[in-house]
Amino acid sequence: MKDHKHVNFGRMEFKEADPADKNKAPGNAEEIKAAVEGLGKAWEDFKQKNDERLAEIEKKGNADPLHADQLKKMSDFMDETKQKLEGLQTAVSRPGAGAEAKSEERENAEYKGAFLSYARKGDTSALEKLEGKSLSVGTDKDGGYLVTPQMSAQINKKVFESTPMRQLASIETISSDSLDLIDDVDEVSASWTGETTTRSETDTPEIGKRNIVAHEMYAEPRVTQKLLDDANVNVEAWLADKIAEYFSRLEATAFVSGTGTGKPRGFLTYAAGTSWGQIEQVASGTSADFGADDLIALFYALKDQYAKNSSWLMQRATVKNVRQMKGSDGQYLWQPALTAGAPDMLLGRPLYYANDMEAIGASSLSVAVGDFKAGYKIVDRIGIRTLRDPYTAKPFIKFYTTKRVGGDVTNFEAIKLLKLATS
Repeated sequence: MKDHKHVNFGRMEFKEADPADKNKAPGNAEEIKAAVEGLGKAWEDFKQKNDERLAEIEKKGNADPLHADQLKKMSDFMDETKQKLEGLQTAVSRPGAGAEAKSEERENAEYKGAFLSYARKGDTSALEKLEGKSLSVGTDKDGGYLVTPQMSAQINKKVFESTPMRQLASIETISSDSLDLIDDVDEVSASWTGETTTRSETDTPEIGKRNIVAHEMYAEPRVTQKLLDDANVNVEAWLADKIAEYFSRLEATAFVSGTGTGKPRGFLTYAAGTSWGQIEQVASGTSADFGADDLIALFYALKDQYAKNSSWLMQRATVKNVRQMKGSDGQYLWQPALTAGAPDMLLGRPLYYANDMEAIGASSLSVAVGDFKAGYKIVDRIGIRTLRDPYTAKPFIKFYTTKRVGGDVTNFEAIKLLKLATS
């Protein structure tokens, strides 16, 4: 049997997938346990290799470039292992998991039994029967025309990364076209006084009002009636799912970087500052980069009330850099989640991948932290509506789909941004 390739980095071993594993029933307890243990070991090996890199920098002033390549591969391996873990746990909960693999096992057993019968007794009848099946199916004129390939009812989809703002922000459904917000940002005034001292009028606080408008998105794909009637899959349901998914990505991008004109306004678009109507931007100490001290300074720029409910947002590529960072106590800032669906942790708070955040670069806003439930509000008007139009473009059916949604920052103190230095 041909050996599978191995790649070693220190104590860590990466093994290519065994093709035979594809025939195994997905998601048993042993596989899940092995995936969890593998992720934990991968993290420990990653820390050891990064410690070696940091020690070399401290001793020599620079590190072997091989370290960076090894750390990248280890980081990718952790991502793959976590995805495998989530896939296994999903497979366990899926009805009928493993049925397809069992069917293939029965077919393999049939071939094995036929061969053993020939080897032990010289009986070729079972092999001839299987050979006849193969010839009939494999050759068109011998019956292959009658055995047509089966079309899967499942459509494989390309995965697009987005930002989980709906998971983090507060959401309100409205019955009109906008939502008014009252801003209470002023203070009363008071002073000490004596028993007989004359009292004068003190300041009365003022309030402000803002408005979040529900903007409209639309899509209008067309499908022929014949395709709807004859397709092996439910084209209408597939199309509705595709539209809903794209709407989700479109609005998520607007919640982060939208201009507020014809779309929701994103929290990255506000001016830097500490006044109401501005979002504080903490500057990094390195040009087009940041370090552990910058993340700690950003986190502690939040008030306690918001810090205890805060979450981090950054691109997946940015997280790879964060994994190598240590605090002054020598502890790693990032910790992996060992449970499927749970976020990783950074400085004790959940870390979410946000593809709509800016990539690392000079003057970029690459990291956000805050209590997004307190700091950002999403406004929904009704939801997704679809008008099925079979009349105006015959023989096509038009699916005119709309959704009205708004979004804006509601508490400017609850969100902080890390701005990477230019020089």
